[in-house]
Amino acid sequence: MSTTDLAALQARIDTLFDATDLDDAAAADVERVLDLLDTGELRVAEPTADGGWQVNQWAKKAILLSFKTRQMETTEVGPFEYHDKMPLKRDYASLGVRVVPPATARHGSYLAPGVVMMPSYVNVGAYVDSGTMVDTWATVGSCAQIGKDVHLSGGVGIGGVLEPMQASPVIIEDGAFLGSRCIVVEGVKVGKEAVLGANVVITASTAIVDVRGAEPVELRGEVPPRAVVVPGTRKKQFPAGEFDLPAALIIGERKESTDRKTSLTSVLREHNVSV
Repeated sequence: MSTTDLAALQARIDTLFDATDLDDAAAADVERVLDLLDTGELRVAEPTADGGWQVNQWAKKAILLSFKTRQMETTEVGPFEYHDKMPLKRDYASLGVRVVPPATARHGSYLAPGVVMMPSYVNVGAYVDSGTMVDTWATVGSCAQIGKDVHLSGGVGIGGVLEPMQASPVIIEDGAFLGSRCIVVEGVKVGKEAVLGANVVITASTAIVDVRGAEPVELRGEVPPRAVVVPGTRKKQFPAGEFDLPAALIIGERKESTDRKTSLTSVLREHNVSV
């Protein structure tokens, strides 16, 4: 789609979002956006030249509009039956994607060639780039952006977001490794080739504390590239007393000399941390 046509479609969706009545033409515009998301021609969020990210809020508006323009339908997939407004992705072979039953990806999500989905779930608006593994019972929430060669281990939970419009999705950049049962939500960004040990939980308010120096350095909302992160706690005083709150601790950095594939477990074992 040309830049001009895309701009016209964006203007149309912005107008429809505030409309009270949606006709067949409106439904067709919404479907066009979902198709563009499904093929990866459009992303809810995309990297910018300066290393940042731009959120395309109008794409999220189209997803929300689809819940108004679509009707509930019964979908049969082999022995499984679903009843929903959002159809499932199809023709995985032509996409070059491996999908192990009963993995599910909804139409309007993008799976690049080389993605592997073990029994897992990818929601609408999500973008999963090439070479990424979505392991067993991992979930990729709506509009989440997952980079190339990422490993989402078993039970990882990547949060989704549709509202509010200005909210950023979770972003997992290229080469990152998330250990079993990690949870990353509320627009947190995990930098390139970062490693999160098992059970790390990071929300927008979680303290991410770099403990490698003489004094701790506290971050929020973003894990630096190549950081090695493990679960931890920090003390906070309340009227009832002092209590430990969950935190994420940066304890090391992936070595440039270590191969990406072998470093995923070895870098954690160097610090006596489980995967």
